[in-house]
Amino acid sequence: MPGAADPAAGPAPEPWRLVWSDEFDAGAIDPEKWDFDVNCWGGGNNERQCYTDRPENVRVEDGALLIIARRERVSGPALPVPMREPGVPVEMRSMEYSSARIVTRGRASWRYGRIEVRARLPRGQGVWPAIWMLPEDRRYGGWAASGEIDIMEAVNLGTPCPECESGVEDQVLGTLHYGAEWPDNAYSGRHTTLPDQARGTHTFALDWSSEAIVWRVDGEIFACQTPGDWFTTAPAAQGRPAAPFDQPFHLVMNVAIGGGLPERENLGGVSEEGFPKTMQVDFVRVYEWAGEAEMPVPAEGCGPEYRGDSSTTGG
Repeated sequence: MPGAADPAAGPAPEPWRLVWSDEFDAGAIDPEKWDFDVNCWGGGNNERQCYTDRPENVRVEDGALLIIARRERVSGPALPVPMREPGVPVEMRSMEYSSARIVTRGRASWRYGRIEVRARLPRGQGVWPAIWMLPEDRRYGGWAASGEIDIMEAVNLGTPCPECESGVEDQVLGTLHYGAEWPDNAYSGRHTTLPDQARGTHTFALDWSSEAIVWRVDGEIFACQTPGDWFTTAPAAQGRPAAPFDQPFHLVMNVAIGGGLPERENLGGVSEEGFPKTMQVDFVRVYEWAGEAEMPVPAEGCGPEYRGDSSTTGG
């Protein structure tokens, strides 16, 4: 389900072919490209926000998509749609922050290619912006047996970080989640440092084939994993070495507030200062490989720098 490319995106870099894009120049969110997750579940990570589809939280303005987290008490469904039981009244919940999670699920998904997103990230303790991908069809089972691809996530940008050369948190992560269904899941990845203390706009990209998954920031490779670095325990994956990352995935972009990862790092918890927090997305572009040979695997630097299991629930 490749969707359509926006002609305003311009020519594709060789040897890639542009197959889908949104330049956010139409003045409004395109419902043929995007849907919204609306719930107060907390992502399974004890996050503190309700996701809404209100323009206060997600809109197109001046040629960019804005995902805006606000400090305000709001209410909504306690669970995502797939977790609700048919015929059972929808439970409601209130949370102390509002935000948005925008998805291409049901509109566009891709198996292999380059996904490229140019964005400016929000800063602050407890702020967790992410650009990531989930399986369109969970062929290998529930999270994380069918996989999750984190193109970029960051926590607590701009907060004190003694081990960071700049003195403040300035790292972004590229991570894969896989293995068995939670709580027997696993993950692995690498991080990189943004050169401007994460104050500027950067292009985050993922090159994905059956042979490797490669992460880039502003064109520079910072992480690479190959099928030997991941696995899934699903019987359906037998004889499929790239599983679970051999199926179509859709794109997700959101700004979470709080949760296990940011609240245990840096200053701890969530700071109430500096709201609203906005992730500005200038464009999203998806390419397919058009080279005569297979997409190359980096000659060096493949393999994760961190691994773990039984991480917080995702999806």
